[in-house]
Amino acid sequence: MGISLGPNQYGKAEVRLVTVRREGAVHHLRDLTVSSALRGDLTETHLTGDNSAVLATDTQKNTVYAFAKRQDVGEIEDFALRLGRHFVRTQEKITSARITIAEHGWDRIPVDGVPHDHAFSRSGDERRTTTVTVQADRAWVVSGVDGLVVLKSAGSEFHGFPRDEYTTLAETDDRILATAVTARWRYQGDSGIDWAKSHREIKATMLETFATKHSLSLQQTLYAMGEAVLRARPEVAEVRLSLPNKHHFLVDLSPFGLENHNEVFYAADRPYGLIEGSAVRDEAEEPGPAWTDAVL
Repeated sequence: MGISLGPNQYGKAEVRLVTVRREGAVHHLRDLTVSSALRGDLTETHLTGDNSAVLATDTQKNTVYAFAKRQDVGEIEDFALRLGRHFVRTQEKITSARITIAEHGWDRIPVDGVPHDHAFSRSGDERRTTTVTVQADRAWVVSGVDGLVVLKSAGSEFHGFPRDEYTTLAETDDRILATAVTARWRYQGDSGIDWAKSHREIKATMLETFATKHSLSLQQTLYAMGEAVLRARPEVAEVRLSLPNKHHFLVDLSPFGLENHNEVFYAADRPYGLIEGSAVRDEAEEPGPAWTDAVL
């Protein structure tokens, strides 16, 4: 029986990095979680324990901190590209590096209506993300957002679905539609893109589409959001979305002699429908490894 080593990688997961950039009395806070994964000719460490090609994961962690000191982090895509290229260029046996970054947002605390110079409050669970994969002189960038919670209290229906002996769900032409958006979009190229502007406008496009698209299903809403991004942002090749349906069930108030005209709901956290899909530009180049690395 033949046995051989299959695909493998190793790295440092979830390095917590907080930086404070001081401009006089005004401080600028960045809060990141950075993960690295290296691939290459690592056969010997698996088969014989020879670690001569293994850059220690502790060294990878230290590199994250050192790079944050040597140069301002900047946009998370650029920071990930710098780290990935460093590992590939400095380690002879490493042929590919994947860097994944999630940015946790903080807002300045208002004091007498003015944002405080150095006091912040956490801005919910939403995170800006990127996954960058570097191979030789190529790089692929996939960015996105996690935990973007949205809800609209009208403009959503769900009916016309098959019914069988196990179906109990009532059809509706007026329901609450709520979800926590996880989105990933892959860029065409890795240079000349204003990452911050692109992220900001992609998010705005998705939110506007969610708000204004009259929804007959969450699937229809998902595709409309992805399609709108591709029409508005030529630098994006594909958008992938994962939308858990945050169900809001109408409460039966009849035992209390009350009518419920879509006013009182029970918000259920589980189980939930999970709707996933993508919108793809027809002429887009084939996805690189970062797309596989950044699966939802």
